[in-house]
Amino acid sequence: MIVRIVQMTFQPETVPAFLELFEERKTMIRNFEGCKHLELWQDAHADNVFFTYSIWESEQYLNHYRFSGLFKDTWAKTKALFLEKPQAWSVNQRVVLQ
Repeated sequence: MIVRIVQMTFQPETVPAFLELFEERKTMIRNFEGCKHLELWQDAHADNVFFTYSIWESEQYLNHYRFSGLFKDTWAKTKALFLEKPQAWSVNQRVVLQ
């Protein structure tokens, strides 16, 4: 399994548009082959900073999604709303807390 965390900073006035887009696409992403989990987090101190946290069966499944039409369309619409360049990390989960 691989965990993908993406930090996105939006222009404050575009946050509602991003939230609408995420709401529209979240089920499609969650149902994409290999996606085990998807969450959206918001920074505790900056209302225009969000993180996606997703778990994928493998890096191959993540890459399959990243090169899909769903991702390309979603990312193009999301990118237009950014204030800053996004940051992304792919990490391996070592300890699962119960």
